[in-house]
This record gives sequence, structure tokens and C-alpha cells, in this order.
Amino acid sequence: MSGDQVIGITYGSVVETDPSAPTSRSPPTMTEITPFLPGLSPVVGKPLTATFDAGLMSSDGGIIVLREIALKLGLAEIITEPLPEKRDPTRVVHTYADMAMARMMAIAAGYEDCDDLDALRTDPAFNIACGRAPETGLDLMSQPTLSRLENLADRRVLKRIGLAFIDLFCNSWDRVPDRIVLDIDDTDDPAHGQQELALLNAHVGTTCFQPIKIFEATSGKPVLSLIRPGKRPSGKEVAHILRHVIGRIRMRWPKVKILIRGDSHYCGEPVIALLKRLGCDYILGLAINNRLAAMAAPWKQLCDRLRSTWRPKVRRFHQFQYAAESWSEERKVIARVEATDTGTDVRFIVTNLEGRGKVLYEKVYCARGSMENLIKDMKLYTRSDKTACSRWQANQFRLFLHMGAYWLLHSLRRAAPKRSIWRGATFETIRRCFVKVAVRVEELKSRIKLAFPASYPHRATLIALAGSITASGP
Repeated sequence: MSGDQVIGITYGSVVETDPSAPTSRSPPTMTEITPFLPGLSPVVGKPLTATFDAGLMSSDGGIIVLREIALKLGLAEIITEPLPEKRDPTRVVHTYADMAMARMMAIAAGYEDCDDLDALRTDPAFNIACGRAPETGLDLMSQPTLSRLENLADRRVLKRIGLAFIDLFCNSWDRVPDRIVLDIDDTDDPAHGQQELALLNAHVGTTCFQPIKIFEATSGKPVLSLIRPGKRPSGKEVAHILRHVIGRIRMRWPKVKILIRGDSHYCGEPVIALLKRLGCDYILGLAINNRLAAMAAPWKQLCDRLRSTWRPKVRRFHQFQYAAESWSEERKVIARVEATDTGTDVRFIVTNLEGRGKVLYEKVYCARGSMENLIKDMKLYTRSDKTACSRWQANQFRLFLHMGAYWLLHSLRRAAPKRSIWRGATFETIRRCFVKVAVRVEELKSRIKLAFPASYPHRATLIALAGSITASGP
């Protein structure tokens, strides 16, 4: 053994290392023992030995590609620019943008808890995603630092962040669309302990928040995610939200046509009157009442007779002008009456769109069901219901972080070819195939080398995704 070689001791083995090579964050020392996995069964008569000395590696190599999306969209700046910076500049180690970037990357990779960053502080892929050298750079921030970040925003700051996300939605289009379809809905978000805005919801059966989500239906892009008390929103509250959203979009796109879709509890007079005043189209569910039930009785009887003589299922549509007591004028209402072996059902919608009732109900209104999948993507796969802070402002800030993670995964999915299977994949599939990828990281003097497994099955697709994302990047 030459004099310039250092001996590293393992369990039952000796390792020779070159002292001139870059060292890892926790390099083995002369007396450090490299651990191994004990008790592995032999294969084809050969013993298995497994040690933890493979070098600087990460199981989330795909976030290197997500970093390009975040830089292109400016997600970290959108979330952190409105935050007040009162820290001493000479003592700042982690910028707000780095903190937000780390949290969004962790959420997109499946680490939705703030505590997870304690274990990811030295992960080389996450350090690269935050613009830090994987070996010589500083470790990422800890959970207490991130918790302080989440509690910085007040009501005004949160409003500015929400408006900035609407601007991001507008900026994400290559050209101004002729028409957009905004789907609005709410979902339950179970609370944990004594939290501001948490209420007992008898319909859900638990104490919860009931945040409102707005997505653009044709693209699946998020527009707004707003935390609110765990109760049904009033017409006045919904109108207040839509006025800000539509007003912000119209500032950027004055001539765009906007269609609003929602279920029956978004059908209050303040909402419909607002949409008429703003020149928006709408198609909304209408809750049944005694008067509507009496009007539908003859139609239900007719469908029952037709079903008994013709076929097992009969569906008919009826259009008429109707005005509820709280409405200021009559409006177009469409009734869908359906008779099957299980009984007869009637549903109502109200709209200002022209066309046949069958087309408006089946092709336009029922298409809003796709929003359930968009809510599922955000709620299930980015875990946007991890709103466990006591202050509602901190929980709203967390919703924005999860909204940023949604943008990352959604943009990665949209970068796939239009006719590929990946366009319809869930976020979990996208994460498992393109984010959860092993990578070995080596920091050299002139570059940082990333080595992905040669056996990685989606190599060609990942190359195509990276090329599509970086082609128009900054």
C-alpha cells in the first residue's frame, strides 16, 4: 500500500481511498466503521454483502427536472416576494425563496410534512434543487426555520400571494385564449385540535375546514386555493371571491370569455347577478325545492310510463323560465328527468348559455365532474390537507406551498407528448416514475456530475420531458 492512501475500516473489510477526491458531507474517518445490512441470504451460492459506502446518492433525482419548472414559473418568488424581510442581512443563512423552494420540492416528492426537511437537509438532489453545491454547500434549513416562515404572512401578504398565483395562471399560457372555463368547488379538510376557522360540519361528520378550489377546466391549471371555515359558503362570500378572481384575470385578458361552473350551493342571487354584471357565462346546479318538485311531477310520471313500455332507462330534458323568491328576475332553467329500475330522479341547472338542454346538461355541465380529479390531485397526491397549524394565516400559506407543488407536478405531466399515456397519469404515477429516481452525485472542481441508473426504465421519456421543459426555460 502506497503512503498517500488512507485506510478506511469496515466490518470485515479494508477500503482504500484517495485523499485528493472530493469528500462527502460525512466522510468516513480512520476510526469510523461503515455499517452493513446483516443476515442477507446468499444468491446462487454466493454471499451477499451490503454496505453504506456508495457515495453521495439520492432517491429523488427527478427533482432536478422539477427545479427547472420552478425556475421557469418563478414559484419561489411568487410565494416569498410579498413576505416582510425584517432579518439582519449579515446573519441570514437561508433566504425565503430557498425555504419555499425546499418545501415545494419536498411536497412534490411526497414529503408533505415540515418535519421531513430535518431528514432531507443533506440530500444532494434537494441541495441542487435549491441552488446549493451538493457537497461543499450549506445544509438546507431545519423544521423550526420553516415553521417561522409559515407564520410570517398576514392577511395582506396572503392576498398578494393569491393574486400573484392568478397572474401565474395567466402567464402560463403561450397566447391569450378565446375562452376559459373556471370550475369552482369546495372540499373537506379535517382539522387537528383547536384551530382557527375549524368548525363541526354535520354533513362531513367531523371538525374541518372547507377550502374553496378554482381550476381552469380545459388545462387543469389551478387558479386559487382558499382556506375558509368548515361550513357551506354563502352566495355573498362566493361572489366576493369570484369578483377578485375574474377582475384579476380581466386585467390581463380584457376580452376573454369566461364560463363559470359550479354545483347548487354556488347558485345564489349575489353570484348570478355578479356574473351577469361582469359579462360571464355560467352554468350552475340548482337545488330542488317544493315548487320545482311540483313542476317536475308530470315529467316524472311521463318518464315512468315510457320506461315501462320502451326500455329500462329513459332520460328527458325540459327548458323553462324560472325565478326563485330571492332572484331579481327569471332565468333559464333546465330539468333533467331520468327513470331507471331504481326509481325516477330529477336534477335542475340554471344557465345563460344558448343551446339544447340535453347538450348543455350532458356536454357542458356534467363535464365539471373532471374537477373532482383535479381536487384529488391536489388533496391526495400533494396532501394539501396537511393544514395542522393553529393560525389560519399559516394554514393558508401552507395551501399556497401545496399549490406550488401542484404546479410542479402538473407542468411535468403537461410536458409529456399529447398522445402519450403520461398525459392521463395521476400525480402518484408521475412522481413514482420521474421523481423517485436514484441518482449518484459527484461534485467536481468544474462541474457537478449526476449519474442515473443504466437500468432506469423511463430513460427516453425523462430525457424528452427535460428537453421540453428546458427548451423555453430561463
